Amino acid sequence: MRHPTTRSSLVLMLAGLLTAALSVPVALAATENRSGPEATSGGDAGAHTVAPERGTRGSAPTAPWIGSWAAAMTPAGAAGTISGAGFTDTTLRQTTHLSVGGDSLRLRISNDFGTTALVIGSAAVSPGTAAADPDPNQLRQVTFGGATSVTIPAGAEWVSDPVQLAVESDSDLSVSLYLPGPTGPASIHSLGLATSYRADGDATSSPADAYEALDTSRYFLAGVDTSSNALGSVVFFGDSITDGYASSDDANLRYPDQVADRLLRRPEALQCGVLNSGISGNRVLEDTGTAGISALARFEDDVLDQTGVRSVVLLEGINDIARTSGALDPASLIAVYRQFTQRAHDQGIRVVGATLTPFGGARKYNTAGEQDRQAVNFWIRTSGEFDAVIDFDAVLRDPADPSRLKPRFDPGDHLHPNDAGYAAMADAVNLQDICSR
Repeated sequence: MRHPTTRSSLVLMLAGLLTAALSVPVALAATENRSGPEATSGGDAGAHTVAPERGTRGSAPTAPWIGSWAAAMTPAGAAGTISGAGFTDTTLRQTTHLSVGGDSLRLRISNDFGTTALVIGSAAVSPGTAAADPDPNQLRQVTFGGATSVTIPAGAEWVSDPVQLAVESDSDLSVSLYLPGPTGPASIHSLGLATSYRADGDATSSPADAYEALDTSRYFLAGVDTSSNALGSVVFFGDSITDGYASSDDANLRYPDQVADRLLRRPEALQCGVLNSGISGNRVLEDTGTAGISALARFEDDVLDQTGVRSVVLLEGINDIARTSGALDPASLIAVYRQFTQRAHDQGIRVVGATLTPFGGARKYNTAGEQDRQAVNFWIRTSGEFDAVIDFDAVLRDPADPSRLKPRFDPGDHLHPNDAGYAAMADAVNLQDICSR
């Protein structure tokens, strides 16, 4: 559980569908503490000109739901930051880069780390980036149990109704969320590596010139599912190296993105959606504030509860090692890896272990930590407890000094790969290990 008030996305989704069928305002099923008329689903708040598609209210997709894009959520920053202060009477427009496409989609909106109920006054999607004008012929309003607005309790996630919009694989989707607010502290993904935009009022159907650039973080938007004939989805679970730190903004060059590109060269029936559940600064054993709750605590939400998961790639632990200066017992990390494997296998999910990458020369490097890394990597390679292993250490290390990254993969911090290093990691992934029948 990531929040004291347990995440209940599935319950809320089913409640929304049921109340829509009974023509009951869906917010009554969602929360008991709404504070005004703008907090009711289907009320007057957020009215705008985008018409929902006919027949989308609770309509079934023509193919199974597959996770196509994801961002792992964390708590907001300090009260003086944008995420800490939250938003009032603001529309956020954000770009998601889909892996597998489909003939319809749905959004997953997060209030996991909110302290009050979150009102989505209206929402809309359109193909293309958030920087571009939406195509009026492809702009679609998003509904929630048939209503144009929804109230999401603190600690919860809400899954939207299906949106009947065909989206291509390896394409961008612009998502606009109108927040009447005040939202309170936002649930965020700080290292979004994609420019987000804001506008005053309900601008969900407005052109790009109504917006101004905000930053490169994600706000409230936790996932996009598509109706696809792909095999399922693969989750890449880790820290900043999975999150793509030091890769180029607005370029989708994180190593999971580049694995997705490889998967999409297969026929559709042999493809998988790619979900990135990396969080920069995250640790396996401890909560880290704005770098998220521990990997052990978030594994359920960020892996097991994702849509259509067939496999997970585990690459996390270097922050635990580097920041404890040799005081960490490698057995404590190994015990958690075993937990991950057991819990995933219980749900029929294949588990691929990845060796921890070199960090020699990094600010937190120390000899005792390097010994711990080698011990953990030896176990990953030889234990036989994973369904497969990817040896990222062997791919990235400098043959002249195996504790360090190859110079051509090092952006200068001696810890994170650059775009070329992420490409090498992606090339090292055996697609059959992560996406097979």
